[in-house]
Amino acid sequence: MSLRSGGPIYDFFTEDHRRLDLLFEAAIRDLPQVDLASYGAFRVGLLTHIKMEETILFAAAQKANGGTPLPLQDKLRRDHGALTSLMVSFPTLEVINVIRHILEEHDRLEEELGGMYEACERLTENETEQILDRLKNVKPVPVHPFNEAPYVLEVIKRAVARAGFDFDLLCKR
Repeated sequence: MSLRSGGPIYDFFTEDHRRLDLLFEAAIRDLPQVDLASYGAFRVGLLTHIKMEETILFAAAQKANGGTPLPLQDKLRRDHGALTSLMVSFPTLEVINVIRHILEEHDRLEEELGGMYEACERLTENETEQILDRLKNVKPVPVHPFNEAPYVLEVIKRAVARAGFDFDLLCKR
């Protein structure tokens, strides 16, 4: 649930968070079995959401901020890197637990009062319609089959650590 209500850009992204939450919950409803069709839709949706934030929203806000990144931008980018790396792996129970934890904290940083969405909306208020048009026309990100090579888990763990999380600790929750 959103922590506040905002303008059209805030609403666009928080509604997409709720859509992704529903896909994720549908995918993991019958754990330890994962509904791979729902999880596949979640993967595409999450990666497309990240693409929209990084290439459209954050870029527009940074430009409106005189080229200076917003204070939360670096942290959110590292979270995006961790989440993107997690989408490469088959969704084991450990991977699911880590995704769940990162998304909860990440979404809160974006949605809360004074969070990233509010800051972006404020900085880009003169461009709202153009940004929304661009967001609505983003093509879904194509995904590859899961990579189950032995090195993938180590790559994921490093990306998760760069975002400030401990994979091994989170996967036990």
